[in-house]
Parts: sequence; C-alpha cells; structure tokens
Amino acid sequence: MNKVLFIFIILVGVLISSCVPHKKIVYLQNKSAATDSIQMVKESPKPYRVQINDILNIRVKALDQKSVSIFNPIGEDVLSASGEERAYFDGFTVDVHGQIRVPALGKISVLGYTTEEIENMLEKKLLEQEFKETANIFVTVKLSGLRYTATGEIGSPGTQVVYQQRMNIYEAIANAGEIPTTGDKTDVQIIRQYPTGQKIHHLDLTDRNVMNSPYYYIQPNDMIYVKPIKQKTWGTGTTGRESLTAIFSVLSVVTTIILLINR
Repeated sequence: MNKVLFIFIILVGVLISSCVPHKKIVYLQNKSAATDSIQMVKESPKPYRVQINDILNIRVKALDQKSVSIFNPIGEDVLSASGEERAYFDGFTVDVHGQIRVPALGKISVLGYTTEEIENMLEKKLLEQEFKETANIFVTVKLSGLRYTATGEIGSPGTQVVYQQRMNIYEAIANAGEIPTTGDKTDVQIIRQYPTGQKIHHLDLTDRNVMNSPYYYIQPNDMIYVKPIKQKTWGTGTTGRESLTAIFSVLSVVTTIILLINR
C-alpha cells in the first residue's frame, strides 16, 4: 500500500507541474511594480524602409490623366486577378541591387528608403525630366500588402497578406488563428530581415510593456514563430482536468499491476 501512496504522490507532483499556469496564458499583464490600471503605454512605431524583393504599388496622377497613363498599371480591369496577382504583375519589384525600373525614368535605387521618401524622389524626377509644374502631378507609393508568415504553435500557420499600413503583433497573431494554450506566449520570436541578414527578436506577449518594444509592429516579410510549451511534449494535458484524467488512468494501471504482483 505504501508503494501505491508513493506513486500517487509522485503523480500528483506531475499533475501540478504539467498544468499551464494562468500567468502564461493571459495577454498584457502588468508585470511592473506600477498599480495604476490606466497606466499610459507608449507606442514606438518606426517607418518601414524598403527591402529587396518588396513590391511597390506606384500611382501617378495629373490634370491630364492620359499623359501619365504610362506610369500606371493596365491590369486593374482584369476582374479574375486577385490583389496579390495584380501586385506581382503590375507592381514594381525591388531587385537584388535595390532598384526598381520605372517607365521613362529608368532604374531608380529605393533600397532603405521609406515610401514617403520614394514619393518625393519620383515626383522630383518627373518634374525635372517629363513634366512641368503646371501639370500638377501627384505620386503615391505604397507597399503591395503587408506579407508575413506565422508558424509553430499557432491556429492557422502559413503566409498572410493584409492590406493596411501597419499591424501590431497581437493583430498579426489574431489574423493567423491565435495562439492555443499549448503555445508559449512569453517568448514569441520575430525573425526579421535586414540588409545585412536576418535577426531574431523576442517578445513576451503576456507583458504589457511589449507595447514599448521597437518590434511591437510587424514589418513586411517578418516570420512569427511560436514555440510549444513543455507541457505539450510531456503529453499530460494543458488543463488540470486533462492532466488529472491522464494521471488517474496511469495510477489505475499501476495499482492493478501491483495488486497482481502481490497476489
């Protein structure tokens, strides 16, 4: 009987350690010493700078729209094409040298510039080479969707494309199906590409101070990786009920074996 009691104590210990703590599930906890429930949280977004393989959507408008038709895509009337397909065929892809090729202007280096800076650059070149001030040209440059990949312990892993200027990490994860209980919210990895290569950044989504992180807002071509928690590899369940069911099943088998041996 002492053996059964000893095994039961061990299994109870496993039960306690196998359950996922509440603090590892809840987002945006106040982990600092401050107790003010309306504590101000600072955002620190930085303008995105164009990288190789980005696709730019460029539009040129003027009083005489026919005079700028050469700069604008012609595939917008193809209703069967998706937004991504139109962007691929009609957009301006940044090549390995960090350049795009614009009609009449030739190759222009855009690597490391913001979309606003590219707008000013193109407008200036068009006024210098193709138009006069009286043409009243207006240039807009946007990224052809914010593309990112979510993988690991997440609801719907895969590549996502959203058509908005910026998106924070919580929005990106919600768009990818949320992180289940078996995902580690305390150490979500952002794999981001830079001109010099890729870097890995870590975010604790259970801490509200994550909003102060320079990586709080995702960027095009980011990869979001969510690791599984240890409880998943143990296979004992993520909730107390699941773990208790598994442990009592094992305990029942062990008890039966001991009783059979002692007969």
